[in-house]
Amino acid sequence: MPTTPSTDKYAQLLARCEGLPPIPTAVAHPCDQSSLDGALEAARLGLITPLLVGPEWRIRQVAEEHGLTLGDTPIIDTPHSHASAEAAVEAVRSGRAELLMKGSLHTDELLHAVTRSTSGLRTERRLSHVFAMDVPTYHKPLFITDAAVNIFPTLNEKADIVRNAIDLVRILGVERPKVAILSAVETVTDKIPSTIDAAALCMMSLRGQIEGGLLDGPLAFDNAISKAAAETKGIHSEVAGDPDILLVPDLEAGNMLAKQLTFLAGAEAAGIVLGARVPIILTSRADSVRARIGSCAIAVLIAHARRVATEAAVKV
Repeated sequence: MPTTPSTDKYAQLLARCEGLPPIPTAVAHPCDQSSLDGALEAARLGLITPLLVGPEWRIRQVAEEHGLTLGDTPIIDTPHSHASAEAAVEAVRSGRAELLMKGSLHTDELLHAVTRSTSGLRTERRLSHVFAMDVPTYHKPLFITDAAVNIFPTLNEKADIVRNAIDLVRILGVERPKVAILSAVETVTDKIPSTIDAAALCMMSLRGQIEGGLLDGPLAFDNAISKAAAETKGIHSEVAGDPDILLVPDLEAGNMLAKQLTFLAGAEAAGIVLGARVPIILTSRADSVRARIGSCAIAVLIAHARRVATEAAVKV
């Protein structure tokens, strides 16, 4: 991707999706304007083929109230949000959909259905969330993880969170993503457990337990983002000043960081959950249309990459 701060990074994502067929997507409980319009707009752009899952009367009422055209978009009728989550997950399990999109239900409701041991979409990987940030003052896309799913992740859970993020960024065209593992300081100390986790993750990378990326940490936020700040403190690093991924110590830190960038620095934040059988497009009511479309575009690129990998495996 180009590295000028003025680049519209979401427009680049959409450009990469041009010519790709739309992906069948189960939209769980799109019962307010923002979630329904987001799904329909993604369909208009040719990103997805939506399968709406929710109370049909409510979906049609929202569409009528806000002038949205449903056309022949299929609807799976459900009585309430819990049933919507279960039915949307089942649509993925049965092969009717290759992506899952959150509507106006709570994130916990959707993820509860996703993580069911017998009827969900779990894999051997830990589920984790990634914010794909378009920060006007940063020279390339910035990915923050995990700010929405894992509250206080353990070392092994952080390893999976890193793996998920690396896999995503590689699909998006970065051959060897640079991962800055954040803490409050750049030195390892038992007084701050996240610094020990950072050091262990770097060693896991060196030992081949985490593949595909270049890790460095612990790094304070200034040292991670600014090469000059890192050099001032005597830190010589290929990651400092140029990270693709910021791994945060816990959900609180990640959530505050992403929202600070959004509301103070004018950033846009697309959201995606990884580690399940299919990507999960996770948006909130506060998200802009651009952020929603960015989330869809990322999920579509992942889905197409998986299609290509599956076809290649079949040929072998």
